[in-house]
Amino acid sequence: MSQNAAGTVIVISSHVVRGSVGNRAAVFALETLGHQVWALPTIVLPWHPGHGRSTRLTFAEADFDAAIDDLIRAPWIGEVKAVLSGYFGNAAQARSVGRLITALREQNPDLFYVCDPVMGDLGGLYVPEATAEAIRDHLIPLASLATPNRYELAWLSGAPLESNTEIMEAALALGPARMLVTSAVPMMAGGTGNLYLSGRHALLAEHRLIDNPPNGLGDLLAALFLSRLQSGMEDAKALQLATASVYEVLARAVKRGSDELTLANDASSLSTPMAMVQMRHLMHPAQRRKS
Repeated sequence: MSQNAAGTVIVISSHVVRGSVGNRAAVFALETLGHQVWALPTIVLPWHPGHGRSTRLTFAEADFDAAIDDLIRAPWIGEVKAVLSGYFGNAAQARSVGRLITALREQNPDLFYVCDPVMGDLGGLYVPEATAEAIRDHLIPLASLATPNRYELAWLSGAPLESNTEIMEAALALGPARMLVTSAVPMMAGGTGNLYLSGRHALLAEHRLIDNPPNGLGDLLAALFLSRLQSGMEDAKALQLATASVYEVLARAVKRGSDELTLANDASSLSTPMAMVQMRHLMHPAQRRKS
């Protein structure tokens, strides 16, 4: 894929010195698939805090906002076709990124914005509630595609989501035209799924559940799905390939006994995954209302 065909992507998320989470995962995936990437860190850490003490390096709110101003005025901003945001260090950063998306869309109404609302998991929120609220109020309404996990979507929608029907209803109510929900309710025994909902499709991509996975899977999936969609690929194929890549990378890292995704060893899994993924077409909520 050529640079012009792939398009430049701005990626805004956390950066770790060691590991493959946040920007480290997303940038590698996008560059492997042929994109030029502008990467803006929201915080810097030696490694994921799950590994132990990890000093959090932060930016003053005014400095981060000034960097956003620089991006808006950049002479090369016309190259940018998409933006992906992930983890934020504070609520002000989310508001600043909302301003960036609005400014870029004034120049390019077709700008594709992926909001990965990195805010929590089964145990609840792991960011301050003010940050989660800023993502909900300032970024989700701007998103071309949102990629929450089921527990983040439950927080955003204000209701527990115990079935894929409830997940789809919550996704429709939240607003983005496309929603990719990870940790969906599996239909296969011992599996896990990614549920994708658009105006036309309700799709579930499933694979075998692997216990105690390394971090960074959500960051990786959002970047891969963004790339596949930007290439013009049909939604179902894009979902299949992105899911297969993540599963293959995960399985290989676990087989090596690694505590991190081993992306440098598995670049071929990003471009040409071989893992099998079970694809299911679900009844779209709009069809259910008509029947």
